[in-house]
Amino acid sequence: MIVVAGLGVSGTAAARVLAERGERVVVLEAVEGERQRVVAQELARIGVEVRFGSMELPAGATELVTTGWAPHHPLIAAALEAGVEVVGEVELAWRLRPEQAAPWLALTGTNGKTTVVRMLTAMLLAAGRKALAVGNVGVPVVEAVGGPYDVLAVELSSFQLHWSSGLAPHAAAILNVAPDHLDWHGSLDEYARAKARIFERAGTVVYNADDPIAGALAEPYTGAVGFTLRVPRPGQLGVVEDLLVDRAFVADPVRQAEELATLDDVRPFAPHNVANALAAAALARSAGVPPEAVRQGLRDFVPDPHRMTHVGRVAEVDYVDDSKATNPHAAAASLAAYPSIVWVAGGRLKGADVDDLVRQAAPRLRAAILIGVDRAAIAEALARHAPNVPVVDLADRDTGVMDRVVTEAARLAAPGDTVLLAPAAASLDMFANYPARGEAFARAVGKLGERS
Repeated sequence: MIVVAGLGVSGTAAARVLAERGERVVVLEAVEGERQRVVAQELARIGVEVRFGSMELPAGATELVTTGWAPHHPLIAAALEAGVEVVGEVELAWRLRPEQAAPWLALTGTNGKTTVVRMLTAMLLAAGRKALAVGNVGVPVVEAVGGPYDVLAVELSSFQLHWSSGLAPHAAAILNVAPDHLDWHGSLDEYARAKARIFERAGTVVYNADDPIAGALAEPYTGAVGFTLRVPRPGQLGVVEDLLVDRAFVADPVRQAEELATLDDVRPFAPHNVANALAAAALARSAGVPPEAVRQGLRDFVPDPHRMTHVGRVAEVDYVDDSKATNPHAAAASLAAYPSIVWVAGGRLKGADVDDLVRQAAPRLRAAILIGVDRAAIAEALARHAPNVPVVDLADRDTGVMDRVVTEAARLAAPGDTVLLAPAAASLDMFANYPARGEAFARAVGKLGERS
């Protein structure tokens, strides 16, 4: 009997695929809501048993499939203690690949994963490949491994990698590593160790040469390919004047470089997004994608919502929604893109420290508006590193808080400023998710525009 933990998107997909292969499958789900009951009825038609409420490991379990649950969860701990193998949905997908399966181009990182996987997919499609973005981007890998694809672009979180031991992608990239999910992993070292699993059996290792931790994780691998915002050395991709260039996937990396795109092809333009484009290009080039398809892919790429999305301009002030900046590393990249900022920040910090973020951003800050359960930690960092920056502390926790945020921002901003929602924290203390937070901000900006 194979036990699947949870009726989320990936858990449901894993249960369905296993049942279709003739396995006896039991799904354990703690919440018995309307959605869960509907899914359970659908699975029952193919022989999957769903048990609501109880999270005890059933007798006779031979394997437990998790979709990212922490090792200290009682169900996971019980399985490990009983000697039952625990695998992630991604590891399960790898094991279920058919013969002549599509190669994987895999990537992970603290920030930029979804942007890079979508850029990469656009490049592959521009090269005429049948490609699909899967994994942490939303499509379960286990659903796609038997599909009619030439290549899979696979976004992997640290949770997924923790439970993946056998992955051997054609190429693998680490975009960056900064403190995040420390409450899950326990320490930055453990978090980085989970990220590093992506390199262990990869055919080509790709890493951010400007990120010290990513560089250290790639150091053991001969022939690793770096990407950098500086002029690239042999074996790297980088930037020369306004060009993105390749000095790795060329016949003579010492004497030869190939133009891939221009900075104008990267949208939205920001230093961290140029790094994203270079990472996607490195993975694409490892799979033989020609330069013209790299450029066309960047031009075809459409950014996902809530990633440095311009939502309005009122009284010569720009309003930008980067609600996806759910940790300090992501917020730092966003803050670096604008010269004069009224910063909207706060939420649940997940154990992350904001001192370095505030110290680096201080010269760009005109004012800050703080919300959320951990706003005091940001306020204390602002008092230390930006004592002259006006701070508005909003204790409001109701759904209308963004109206007050935007009203305060408009009062503090001057023409030419950017009001930037880059919270550096998770949203779940106040909102259903980061899109809901960004949508609330955009609606509030819309109301401001109507009043002006």
